[in-house]
Amino acid sequence: MVRTRFAPSPTGFMHIGNLRTALYAYLIAKHDKGKFILRIEDTDQKRFVKGAIDLIYDSLKISKIEYDEGPDKHGDFGPYIQSERNEIYKKHIGYLIEKGFVYRCFCKKEELERQREESKRSGEHYKYNRKCRSLSMEEISRRLNSSEQFVVRQKIPDTGETSFNDCVFGIVSIKNELLDDVVLFKSDGYPTYNFAHVVDDHLMNITHVVRGVEYLSSTPQYILLYKNFGWKIPKYVHLPHITKESGKKLSKREGDASFQELLKKGYLPEAIINYIALLGWNPGDEREFFTIEELIKEFRIERINKSNAIFTIEKLNWINGEHIRKLSPGNFHTIAQQYFPKTVLESYNTEKISRLIQPRIERLTDIPKIISFFSKMPDYSPELYVHKKMKSTLNSGKKMLEKIYPVLQNVEEWNNNSLYQELVQFAKESDVKNSTVLWPLRIALSGLQSTPGGATEIAEILGKEETLRRIEDALNILKEYISTTQEGLDD
Repeated sequence: MVRTRFAPSPTGFMHIGNLRTALYAYLIAKHDKGKFILRIEDTDQKRFVKGAIDLIYDSLKISKIEYDEGPDKHGDFGPYIQSERNEIYKKHIGYLIEKGFVYRCFCKKEELERQREESKRSGEHYKYNRKCRSLSMEEISRRLNSSEQFVVRQKIPDTGETSFNDCVFGIVSIKNELLDDVVLFKSDGYPTYNFAHVVDDHLMNITHVVRGVEYLSSTPQYILLYKNFGWKIPKYVHLPHITKESGKKLSKREGDASFQELLKKGYLPEAIINYIALLGWNPGDEREFFTIEELIKEFRIERINKSNAIFTIEKLNWINGEHIRKLSPGNFHTIAQQYFPKTVLESYNTEKISRLIQPRIERLTDIPKIISFFSKMPDYSPELYVHKKMKSTLNSGKKMLEKIYPVLQNVEEWNNNSLYQELVQFAKESDVKNSTVLWPLRIALSGLQSTPGGATEIAEILGKEETLRRIEDALNILKEYISTTQEGLDD
């Protein structure tokens, strides 16, 4: 059975790169009817952020990335929080010490810093100088008896090379002499990522390890640990970087694109998931709209790209708009109401407003601005009535409003259909285009050049009394403006 895992560290918000890793691991497992596991990697206690574990749970739940086993879901391979597995790690590091695959390092922090500075000055890549690798048993015993602090380092072979076949990048080979004797166990008694995840992945029967490409060059070190234990090596799936349009990698430290921030900015979780699925993967055709169920069906490891994926807000906006339009009217209305100003909620039929705006928005946070004119007319320039293509001027706009005012007064069935039919008939009888009638009316009712919906749709929602009042206000504005300027008097 295919078993994948998502193993985040509880260090803050859910970054887009983290979420994509979780999504791909989930899709790989579910496509083959396998199991997806959540494991919390919290051995770095200094970086632990209170509340971050709950944030991980919430993010996966909202994203509909459902794990089969985890800290809060019973499984046969727990505990699923690394800080609760320390006895397991101690047992396994003890085995490696006994077999001579690792060694204790007593070097002080200050000494290691000096080595790093020397490497930096000489322009060389830093590697531990292996000073403690050749300590005698007597020296080690003496230092242990003196209660000296130590770390446990991996003993990398001096010669040869280590290779593995990555599912995305193919055969990767690195000479062992280029690898560092990394720390596997810290002096605080906790394992590092380099050690704990290897032990956990084996004991939890993980078949596919999915993670970012930044781990590609260090994977040979993990391969060597598997060989030390005599364990079967899992398949590796390294994912390309997600970059900004500038080419710079998205950075959690710089606050780039967290899942929570995107939700706050009005993006639907299903749209975010759809978009990040495309950041490094494609279905092999032109499709770009996917539900999570469709992604499970279509996802193939061989369709993951090697090249970096570029994150653009424009593409996310488009995908989000598509998902908004796919919502049922009732579902959209339930969501949209959360963004309606109080005055609109109290004064109008909000279901009609939702139907009006659903085909026309890309982000939920656009809603307050788009519908603000329902609660209060904006301060607008009468120049909006001027439309060169329709040969509309200030005077012609004023005259048209004066003519349609009594027409609207006599409308009995106040709905979009009857209003539209009445005004179209008026335009026909007046020998003018429909737009010549509807353009000034829409400006008078909204004070905006662009609106969600046409003039009669807006009028239906405003109601007869408010529609007529706004036309009266518009006529007063136009009269005053025309009387104080020479513009528009060419009629």
